[in-house]
Amino acid sequence: MTDLELDVVEFVLTAAIYDDNDRFEPDDLPATHRSVFWSDGRIERPVTATQTTASEATGVDRPWEAISGLMFTDYDDFSGTLSLTDRSMAEKWYLDRVDDQRIEENPVLAAHFADERDVDYEHAREHNRPARADRAFVDSLLEEYFDEDEEDEMLDLVDVQTPEDVDLTLNDIVLTAEQEGEIQKIVKAIEHRQYLARIGLREVGKLLFVGPPGTGKTSVARALGQDLGLPVVEVKLSMITSQYLGETAKNVEKTFEVAKRLAPCILFIDEFDFVAKTRSSDEHAAIKRAVNTLLKSIDEVSLVQDEVLLIGATNHPDQLDAAAWRRFDEIVNFPKPDAPMRTDILKVVTREMDIVDFSPKELAELTEGLTGSDLRLVLREAVLEALTEERTTLTQQDLVDAIKDFEERDTLKNLDMIDGDHDALVAGGLGDSHDHGNDL
Repeated sequence: MTDLELDVVEFVLTAAIYDDNDRFEPDDLPATHRSVFWSDGRIERPVTATQTTASEATGVDRPWEAISGLMFTDYDDFSGTLSLTDRSMAEKWYLDRVDDQRIEENPVLAAHFADERDVDYEHAREHNRPARADRAFVDSLLEEYFDEDEEDEMLDLVDVQTPEDVDLTLNDIVLTAEQEGEIQKIVKAIEHRQYLARIGLREVGKLLFVGPPGTGKTSVARALGQDLGLPVVEVKLSMITSQYLGETAKNVEKTFEVAKRLAPCILFIDEFDFVAKTRSSDEHAAIKRAVNTLLKSIDEVSLVQDEVLLIGATNHPDQLDAAAWRRFDEIVNFPKPDAPMRTDILKVVTREMDIVDFSPKELAELTEGLTGSDLRLVLREAVLEALTEERTTLTQQDLVDAIKDFEERDTLKNLDMIDGDHDALVAGGLGDSHDHGNDL
């Protein structure tokens, strides 16, 4: 028996059991299985296990080859369908090779085997990512809600990230104790939002992330969505000034409508300091109306009632006024990492790298003032430099050299060396690797 066999048999078995029981819904299918069955924004029966769907769901290149030696499997050359000739034998074969934990990761199988194994269907379903968070469902909902021109316009204003689009979790991010505490509180609020509604506690679920660029504000929002199985609707407030977007206040309202239609979800509003800058300036009246609409929409959206977790982010908290601050019930600070945090970050981001004489503590001492984003850029440059020498194994010296090169480039970027055309400096390759505008 190989892992390939087990993965393919589990997929075929899940499809067969799902089709036989009408009580099962798309939320019962594991997200990796469900992703291959979407069609026009819905999943219809039968969900057929074929060479194509099995390969896409399991990652096995040739599914039939993987299970063709088993006595209870069959393959139809014409339709490409994989099937079980003796399901009871297939079930016994499967149960002999898996533990309860694996079964409970699949609500269909947890329900089916509840009498034979110590598994809980409700627990399995609760921890299974809901179908509403799938990319296919989100796209179909946007298409249904907007006409083609409106959808193109809205996609310039918002970016919807689904869990399958995000390749990092909170375990991939080094957090401070304060950040961990605040995130844990909000996770509990999401899990128990019906209880909060019952006791009348509605002023919860609006966070403001504060800190310099590159400290992980966007990454934490996306990773939180990944861990909770929620789509993340991302908005950059500066985009509401774009002439292409037309009626700005109307588009702000639509942004919140999108979030409510995709709920439960996270609404991540970046560049929140733009609110204060606009309110205190001589900006066009239409832009000011849009900002007032934004503040009113924030007041009206609720985690408890609308199942929308609101996260604002700013690099410039000094520019926020009282009207902006009071919209949030929790403030989460994202400072530049200290030496111990930089050590931990380096350990996390190098987990898949082969590095000789690796000393993250030494590197942390050499990177005072660098953010997590900066450290990733340093490692990227070290890897690329090694590849130019046909090496996939790095050394500690490679990383030390990359730090020195990074600091030299960063210093040049921040010097007002040329009064005229700065593009020449960038074109020379000295300033193209350090983007302070991205939280990674």
